[in-house]
Amino acid sequence: MTVFSTNKPALHSPHGLVTAQNTIAAAIGARVLAEGGNAVDAAVTTALALGVVEPWMSGIGGGGLMSIYNAREQTVKIIDFGMVSSTSLDPAAYPLVAGRGGDMFTWPRVKNDANVLGYKSICVPGAVDGLSKALEQFGTIGFDRALAPSIDLAEKGIEVNWFTTLVLATAAKELGPFPDISKTFLPKGHIPVAPANGSTPPLIRQPELAKTMRHLADNGPRAFYEGELAESLAKDVRDGGGFLTGEDLANYHARIVKALEFPYRDTVIHTTPGLSAGPTLKLALEKLALTLPSPTPLDSTSMLATIKALKSAYKTRFLSMGHAAEHNSCTSHLNVVDANGNMVALTNTLLSRFGSKVILPGSGILMNNAMMWFDPRPDNPNSIAPGVPPLCNMCPTIVTSNKAPAFALGAAGGRQIVSAVCQIISLITDHSLSLEEAINHPRFDMSGEPEVRLDKRLPANWIKVISDAMPIKLSSTSVYPVLFALVCAVSRTKDGLNTGAAEPSHPLAATIVEPVS
Repeated sequence: MTVFSTNKPALHSPHGLVTAQNTIAAAIGARVLAEGGNAVDAAVTTALALGVVEPWMSGIGGGGLMSIYNAREQTVKIIDFGMVSSTSLDPAAYPLVAGRGGDMFTWPRVKNDANVLGYKSICVPGAVDGLSKALEQFGTIGFDRALAPSIDLAEKGIEVNWFTTLVLATAAKELGPFPDISKTFLPKGHIPVAPANGSTPPLIRQPELAKTMRHLADNGPRAFYEGELAESLAKDVRDGGGFLTGEDLANYHARIVKALEFPYRDTVIHTTPGLSAGPTLKLALEKLALTLPSPTPLDSTSMLATIKALKSAYKTRFLSMGHAAEHNSCTSHLNVVDANGNMVALTNTLLSRFGSKVILPGSGILMNNAMMWFDPRPDNPNSIAPGVPPLCNMCPTIVTSNKAPAFALGAAGGRQIVSAVCQIISLITDHSLSLEEAINHPRFDMSGEPEVRLDKRLPANWIKVISDAMPIKLSSTSVYPVLFALVCAVSRTKDGLNTGAAEPSHPLAATIVEPVS
C-alpha cells in the first residue's frame, strides 16, 4: 500500500519572513516587510489577503486570535477578535431533532442545521476591528495600506487552480441553495475548473467585496461597525432570518489581553487565554512535564506520554469548558518574524468551509457560522446564549527563551489544533528537533478521544506500543480531508537567523522570505 508522504524544506534568512497557507498571501506580507513594515504590518496584510485568495477559510466576515511578541519590550500580547452571538439571539430558534449534528458534531442535530448553515448561524464578526486594532497598537502602517492588496485581488480576481477546483467541488452541494455565494463561486451553476492544457485559467472575482473593502479603506475600520455599512450588514442578516443588530456591531470591540504564560522546560509558553485552546495546551504540557523526562529520545514511549497528556487535557476541556466543532479544518493560520525579532502568530476563521455559506447581498461579505461552536444542548458550559462568545479551538502561540523569541506557531484544523501545537512544541523542546524536522515529522491526533489517530508513516513498533495502550485509528496524511491539522511556524536564533516552515501536506502553504533589493 502506498502511503502519501511529502516534506517541505524550511527557509532561513537574517531578514523577515512569512509563513501562510497560500503562497500569494505570504508573498504580499513579505513585500510589506521589504517596504519597511514590521511583523504586525505584514501579518495583518497577509490575513486580509488570505480572506480573498482562500475565502473558504477566513475573511473579514469572521474572527480569530493574534499573539504578538514585541522585541523592544520583550513582551507578548494577545488580541482577541473572536465572534460573539447577537444580544437579540433566541436560543429557542435552534431546536434539537434526532440525529447527529452537522459538520461532524458529537452532539444532537439542530433542526434544518440552523446553527451550521444560513443566516441563523452568523455571529458578530471581529476580524476588521481586531486586525485594525493590531495596527493601531503595534503596527506602523494604516488599515488602508493593509487593505490595498486585497482590494486589488478581489477586483482583478484569483486564478482557479486544481486546489480551488477541489475545494469548490467538496462544497458545491452546500453552496447550491445560497444564490449569492453560488453566483460568485459556482458561476452559471458550474464548478470552475483549472485547465489541464496550460491555457489561461478562469478567474474568481469579488467586486462587491472589493467595494466594501475600499469603503473601509476610505472611512476607517469602525465603518464596519457603525454607519451605512453596518446598517446594511445587520439588515441583510435579519432579512435572511438571522440575529444581528446595529447595536451588536456598534458595541463590538476586540480586546487586547494578557497572554496565558507558563514555563515549559527552559522556555516560557505564551498562548491564548479564556475560551480558546490555550488552557488545554497548558494542561497538556504541564502533564507532559511531569511524565516525560527531558531531554529524552524520540520513541514510542515519549510519543505515548504525549498522547496520554493530551488525552487528559482534552477530557478536562470537554467536561469543564464544553465542546466546539470536532473536525473543522477551514481556518487560516500564519506567522511572521521580522529582522528585528518581532513575531506574530495569527489564526483567523469563518469556521466551516465557506462559513455560513451566506454572502451578504449588500456588501459581498462571506459571513461566519460561529453558532456552530456553541453546544446546542441547554445548560452546558458552552450552550447557545445571547451576547456571549463561543468556545473556540484556536491557540496561536509564541515560545520564548530568556525573554528572547524562540518560535511562534499555530494551526488550522478545529479540535486537531491543540494536538498539533503541543506535539511541535515537545518535538523541538524535549527532543531537540529543528523546526523543519518537527513540522515534517509524522503526527498523531487525540481530538477524537478516547481513540487516537496515528499517521501510518510512524514506525510499526511505535504503533504497536500505542495500540497496546489504547484504541487507535491509522490514517494517511492527505490534502483532503485534513486529519492532523495544518501547521506553520517561524523561529529565531540568538544570533538573529530567522527560519520558517510550512505545512507539508498543504499544496499551497509556503514560507516567503522578505525580498531584498
